[in-house]
Amino acid sequence: MVWIVAFGAMLAALARAQAQVHVIEVTADSDSRYKIAGQRVPQITVKAGEQVRLRVTAHRAKSWNRDGSIHGFTLLRAKDRTKVEGWDLLFKPGKQEFVLTAPTEPGEYEVVCTVICSEEHEGMHMKFTVLP
Repeated sequence: MVWIVAFGAMLAALARAQAQVHVIEVTADSDSRYKIAGQRVPQITVKAGEQVRLRVTAHRAKSWNRDGSIHGFTLLRAKDRTKVEGWDLLFKPGKQEFVLTAPTEPGEYEVVCTVICSEEHEGMHMKFTVLP
């Protein structure tokens, strides 16, 4: 009986932990643009320090890296364009998932593609906001 109660408590804790992860679905598209369903202009908003599960679907554009990476996803601080540690990702074709921790410093950030994916590469960026 005791182990049933303990198992139930463990399942409840696991469910709470999974519910606390902020899931963000992004498409890195063949037209060298990031896209988020339901948003005309894609942008991401998270809370400082929260767990983020980034689900990415990446489609090949006109060019890619020698290692097979077709798009990048690097988070930069808007104020000085420095990279945020742990947020320098490379995407291969298809679906992939990353579990990350949002920056602890509230403010404005920018996501940029770091793979020269086409002539339109410079337009592959989006706003990323961290709330307190």
